[in-house]
Amino acid sequence: MTPDEWLREYALLALRVNGRMGGSATGTVLIYRGPQEWRAQVEREGREGPVPAGRLVEDADALLARLPFPPDRARYLAAQVRAVRAVAGRLTGVELPLPEYARECLGIAVQWLPEDLFEQAHALLDAALPRGAGSLAERLHAWQSAHTLPADQLGRLPSLVYAAVAETRRRTGALVPLPAQETVRCRLVSGVAFRAAGEYEGGVCSTLHINRDLPFNLADLLYVVAHEGHPGHIAESLLKERLLVEERGFLDQQVRFMLGPSFVVSEGLGLHAQGIAFPDDQAQAWLTDHVLAPQGMASDGSDFAAVHRAQNMLFGAWANTAFLAAEGRPDAELAAYLSRWALLSEAETPAALATLRATGMALYVLGYFHGWRLLDSWLAGPGRAARVRRLLTEQLLPLDLE
Repeated sequence: MTPDEWLREYALLALRVNGRMGGSATGTVLIYRGPQEWRAQVEREGREGPVPAGRLVEDADALLARLPFPPDRARYLAAQVRAVRAVAGRLTGVELPLPEYARECLGIAVQWLPEDLFEQAHALLDAALPRGAGSLAERLHAWQSAHTLPADQLGRLPSLVYAAVAETRRRTGALVPLPAQETVRCRLVSGVAFRAAGEYEGGVCSTLHINRDLPFNLADLLYVVAHEGHPGHIAESLLKERLLVEERGFLDQQVRFMLGPSFVVSEGLGLHAQGIAFPDDQAQAWLTDHVLAPQGMASDGSDFAAVHRAQNMLFGAWANTAFLAAEGRPDAELAAYLSRWALLSEAETPAALATLRATGMALYVLGYFHGWRLLDSWLAGPGRAARVRRLLTEQLLPLDLE
């Protein structure tokens, strides 16, 4: 089997598994930008009936048995195939314990997180938020409400997003060259489960989708735009398309299995994106000058960077809740845990529970937190700017960052 034949078989396998998971070629567990004839082939197959899950496992084993690539590239590709194989294996009815399943899919060791981590996050929030009456959760929600764009001014949000995109692109461009002709659109969307999503559409075009049904916290503007855009998901997708796909023929980069190890690295990058582009208190200073003061929102003495760091730490509470859900614990217990440790309000918990119960979301929340924690240590090492460039331009596994 030649490298090109191998990559074709890998793409077909990922598309077939995605179809069995209930997704289209662009949804559920796969972002696919590969040759359209491969997608059409799998869609034709699907009309004749799903490929048996056992065959999908066998196909993955065949790919793992023969990797016609240099050692480093073979190691990266094998990790992606193991993730697809693990998901296919679950489709056969064999359910691994969540830690083992996460290790096979995400390439990381996960376990129950000690709750003193969340106590540290609570202490950080307590110091970062304005003083006031009420519990820590009530103070956090009051801070969010104080910075929320009024519903009758939602039409202003795209212009604010465009200003944030311009600034995050400018700062990212100082770390790694970006195409001058790149364009990023902003679309307000309804009826979606996400708060925001960055979609790379190919070439130099991308779109930031913002959920218009949810209140938008302007203190989170750069946190969201940097995560989904630059130096987060859009920047990573665009740069790797140009440097890996177009220049080196790495077609697997266009077959992004979202329950795999590369996802852990990408989400870790997204959660650190604001801090990469805006070290220390620079995000708050820019927001104050360009967004909050013009909006008439006075400074309240809070520390935005510390709030966002604490919230990233509290994604670990979601990870623990994923363990509880995998054990079959009742929704009331999951809601109580998220309320106690992740500081969710009663109104927020139904959507959180729906997220945790959705296909693949246990792995998603585990990858989200552990990606953030992995990069938190790795980016603190020497040569931070060079490490950021590697995240944006190289295919890295979680093991490469330990």
